[in-house]
Amino acid sequence: MTLSTMISTMSAGMLRTIGIFLLTLAGSLPLGMIVALLRKSRIPLVRGIIRVYISVIRGTPLMLQLLVWYFGPYYLFGMSIRGWRFPALITGFVLNYAAYFAEIYRGGIESIPVGQHEAGEVLGYTKAQIFMRIILPQVIKRIMPSVTNEVITLVKDTSLAFTLAYQEVFSLAKQISASQTSFMPFVIAGTFYFVANYVVAFGMERIEKALDYYR
Repeated sequence: MTLSTMISTMSAGMLRTIGIFLLTLAGSLPLGMIVALLRKSRIPLVRGIIRVYISVIRGTPLMLQLLVWYFGPYYLFGMSIRGWRFPALITGFVLNYAAYFAEIYRGGIESIPVGQHEAGEVLGYTKAQIFMRIILPQVIKRIMPSVTNEVITLVKDTSLAFTLAYQEVFSLAKQISASQTSFMPFVIAGTFYFVANYVVAFGMERIEKALDYYR
């Protein structure tokens, strides 16, 4: 198999990897904010449930979580898992990264001085307006470096999709490498991950500079 053929064969896997990445971000970023706000709820039961969720997610490997989400419906409820592979994959990724983003959000929210809330109240803002107009813009600016690190990690973690035999770029690289007895598929996959991370890091850096309104 020639180099061009390998790249052509793996291109579909690259698109699937990008799909996992984009769908995970689209789901985990807003869900993480919801989880962070529930983590600060005044209702003890809600806080307790969220703490357990975050603790379990952060205390177990993502690979194990993917397996649980895929095989769990069958072993627990006897449900058919045909057609469940990709939804299970995205569910596992979204819930995993939402927990990490939630802790990043919570740290950013708690870093805002109480005086900011009081100033909003003096101006006559509601709690929702205070959060959206005063707190959230400052939180986003403060957490961008941490969010960038998580997003870059996500690019690499998409390779764990091979756990559920999903044909993304890393899975295809392993298959082609085994069938062709060649190391080149791994070089191609590594190049893809490097370029993807470079693009993500560049984009996040531009966003950070745009938010650096003190300069």
